Amino acid sequence: MKRHLFDDDHEAFRDVVRTFLAKEVAPHQERWERDGIVAREAWLAAGRRGLLGLTVPEEYGGGGAPDYRYSAVLGEEFARAGARGFAVTLHNDIIGPYLTSLATDEQKARWLPGFCSGELITAVAMTEPGAGSDLQGIRTTATDEGDHWLLNGAKTFISNGILADLVVVVARTTPEGGSKGLSLLVVERGMPGFERGRNLDKIGQKAQDTAELSFTDVRVPKDNLLGEENRGFAHLMAHLPQERLSIAVGAIAAAEHVLDLTTRYVKEREAFGRPLSGHQHVRFEIAEMATECAVTRTFVDRCVADHAAGGIDAVQAAMAKWWATELQKRVADRCLQLHGGYGYMTEYPVARAFTDGRVQTIYGGTTEIMKEIIGRSLLADRPGSAQETP
Repeated sequence: MKRHLFDDDHEAFRDVVRTFLAKEVAPHQERWERDGIVAREAWLAAGRRGLLGLTVPEEYGGGGAPDYRYSAVLGEEFARAGARGFAVTLHNDIIGPYLTSLATDEQKARWLPGFCSGELITAVAMTEPGAGSDLQGIRTTATDEGDHWLLNGAKTFISNGILADLVVVVARTTPEGGSKGLSLLVVERGMPGFERGRNLDKIGQKAQDTAELSFTDVRVPKDNLLGEENRGFAHLMAHLPQERLSIAVGAIAAAEHVLDLTTRYVKEREAFGRPLSGHQHVRFEIAEMATECAVTRTFVDRCVADHAAGGIDAVQAAMAKWWATELQKRVADRCLQLHGGYGYMTEYPVARAFTDGRVQTIYGGTTEIMKEIIGRSLLADRPGSAQETP
């Protein structure tokens, strides 16, 4: 299906990303999966290739990309390569906007050059053992001690948790309940009282370090407050649409890729004396998945175009995230079935696609939360007034 989203500059950048993946990622992917972590050198290599900080101004070492479409190219290619465990999109598309839009000039000068070079790997710590999508449950506290915040609490399921040099921590800075009184504090590697727990063992994305973090009387300088005090919830909500769109971009690219692999497989694999593709049921399965991918691709591309023009909202992003990730899960499952017993073997890409993609409907807001956002917006007294927490 011909796409009209990208121009020649975007496609030239796509070639750069593909070359990087072939040289710096593919040869090491299996080792990273065994180790449970991507080598830090790969991050530095990504920085040298200009793949980090795509939209960060050039004065800080970034790419100065004019719009989100370059990030979409990067996300698509990493998803197609099965490199979701290398959390570049988390670094660029989720944490990057916090730093570029909320950081002071001093903070930008302190953090952005390393962010772009790969010397400073980032993470965001929101989820807690007792608080996932519902921010009302956050118990991590930051007490104002005059010249610093005293941070105490625990976070879990933190992507890049082992490697991260900068962690944007969501903490409660007033005793007021609900979504009020939250702030964003940047915790840096080496701060006393900041500890990393075990690298969590997941069913997929094995190369991606996901950790438990703990904070015990961590003295966070006042200069490390990101954005406005007690405005953390608003800051998070403002940036969630891009996070969810980035997940959707990777989801449809991954679905298309596993479908392409399966289409080739059924042409070559024989059963009952003829290729699998010679059976009507198989052709119907492929036809259905191809159509669903084409429809989803059209919608996601429209969302990317709207976002690049500054027009995507929370509901549109929720629709894209819900639909594309559920499609990815469904396509991976059906493609694995068409591979038969071979699909259950981890040496086959379809097996890794099945396990790696399963989390897509969970992080960034579950499918159920996406439906709630959409439903509230449609049924609210004031259209577009949906919130994620009551």
